[in-house]
Amino acid sequence: MNYNLLPKKYLEYIGLGSEIALSIALPILLGRYIDTKFDSSPVGILVGVGFGLLLFFLVILRISKKLNNRK
Repeated sequence: MNYNLLPKKYLEYIGLGSEIALSIALPILLGRYIDTKFDSSPVGILVGVGFGLLLFFLVILRISKKLNNRK
């Protein structure tokens, strides 16, 4: 089977986009789960948003360093 349907550059962009999206979404979803499990609304989701934003900026920083090293 040939799984090489997309050029390598497109796969790299898809990977970067999904990494950015997951860095925000997973902590928020985890905070929502904690809120429903322990009835601690809105503390869990607020912590998840804060942690998601922190992860988002760290991922963006890592990606920008990686792109600067290529040039």
